[in-house]
Amino acid sequence: MATVIQVSAYYPPHLGGIERVVENLATGLGRGHDVRVLTTTIDAGGAPRRSREGRVTVRRHRAVEFAHTPFAPGIFASLLRAPRDSVVHVHTAYTFVPEAVALAARLRGRRYVVHHHLDVDASGRFGLLLPAYKKHVLARVMRGAAAVIVLTDSQAQFVRRAYGVRAERVFTVPNGVDDAFYLPVKEAAEGPLRLLFVGRLSPQKNVGRLLDALSLVRRPVELRVVGDGEQRELLTARARDLGLTGVTFTGPLFGRDLVRAYAWAGAFVLPSEKEGMALVALEAMAASLPVIATDVPGNTELLSDVGLLTAPEPAALAAAIDDVAADPELRFALSVRSSRAARRYTWQRTVSEVEAVYAEALP
Repeated sequence: MATVIQVSAYYPPHLGGIERVVENLATGLGRGHDVRVLTTTIDAGGAPRRSREGRVTVRRHRAVEFAHTPFAPGIFASLLRAPRDSVVHVHTAYTFVPEAVALAARLRGRRYVVHHHLDVDASGRFGLLLPAYKKHVLARVMRGAAAVIVLTDSQAQFVRRAYGVRAERVFTVPNGVDDAFYLPVKEAAEGPLRLLFVGRLSPQKNVGRLLDALSLVRRPVELRVVGDGEQRELLTARARDLGLTGVTFTGPLFGRDLVRAYAWAGAFVLPSEKEGMALVALEAMAASLPVIATDVPGNTELLSDVGLLTAPEPAALAAAIDDVAADPELRFALSVRSSRAARRYTWQRTVSEVEAVYAEALP
C-alpha cells in the first residue's frame, strides 16, 4: 500500500484521547506500511520537529493557537508535497486542519479519509461562529471524503443526518486499548473507595460536576485526578473551597505510571458532558475497574451494559458513588463486566478495520 499520512492538530506529548488514538493507529499501521504523522508543535515539550521510529515518521509543524484553533500552514505545504497516491487520513475535532486536507486533496486530485471523533460544542468568544462553520465548511469536508470513520453506530447516524454524508461512505470503527492496561479482576479493598479520573481538565470532561458530587457523598472516598488542562487551577480551588481533603491532582501520567494509577484505583469515574468513545474508559475497563459515568452520548453506547450510568448532575453521580462504595459485591460484579467487555477492543482489531476501510474506499 502507498504511504499512509495521519493528520492531526495535536499529537503526544500533547494531552488528550484523540492524540493517543492517532499515536496507536500510526504505530499499528507502521507494522505494515510507511506512515507519516503531520501535526503541530503545540504542547510538544522537547519533542523534535522531525522524528522516526521504525516505519513511522512524525513531522511537527510550527503553529499558533487562537480560540482553541491551531493554525499550521506547514501542514498544508507538506500535503501538497506528499506523493499523489498517499492515503491521507485526517482526524477531526478542531478547525483548520480538515479544511487544509480537503483543499490539498482537491489541488492534487487525491482522495482522503475523515476520522470523526467528537462533534464539539461552541465555547469561548468565537463560539457563535461554530454552527456556521459546521454547516458551510466542515459539512463540505465530510461529504467530500472517500470515507468517514466514526466510533459508534449512533455517531454514524449523526454524521449522515447532520452533515449529509452518504451512508455507504460511513464506517464504524471503535477505538482500541493497549495490552499494557489489562489487569486481573480483584476483590474490593478495605477502607475508603479509591476513585480515579483520567482526562483533560476541560469543560467537556466536567470534573467540576464530580467535585460537587463528592461534596454530597456519604461514604468515605478518595479521588485521584490524573491530567492537566485549562481548568486545573479552577478545579483545584473548587476542591479546596468544598473542603474535599481526599482529592489529589497528580498532573499528567504516562506509560507505566498511568498503568499504576489504574492499578491503585477501586473504581473509575467519568463525569463528561459528552464523549466520542473515551479511551480512558476503555483503559479502565481493561484494568477491570468498576466504571461510573454520566449517561451522555458516547458513554451510553460504550457503557450501558458495563458500568453504572447516571444522570449528568451531581446528586445522581453522588448516589452511584455511594452505591459502589457501600457494596463490595456490586464492585466485584462491575469489575467482571468491565474485564469481559474490554476484550472486544484491541488496537490490532482497530488497525485491521481501518486498513479494510482504506481498501474499500481507496482502491
